[in-house]
Amino acid sequence: MSDDLIENAILTLAEQRGAGKSICPSEAAREAFPEDWQGRMRHVRAAAVHLARKGQVVILRKGKPADPETFKGVYRIAIAPAPDDAP
Repeated sequence: MSDDLIENAILTLAEQRGAGKSICPSEAAREAFPEDWQGRMRHVRAAAVHLARKGQVVILRKGKPADPETFKGVYRIAIAPAPDDAP
């Protein structure tokens, strides 16, 4: 299993969705591992946290940015806004 494959799926899907939109982590799992996506959800979560730490994506809980170190439960992933787009 490749972390790059998962991260690439997350970034590609989030970029395709566009600014202000988010993806479900299961979308990235299905993209990277169509046959075994459910068994890979924890790997998608770890990849999303890694990308959030690098500032490439934002993890959302209830539509609001969540701390990638402490969030729990259902989440979504959005492409991080460009520095000049940040509020």
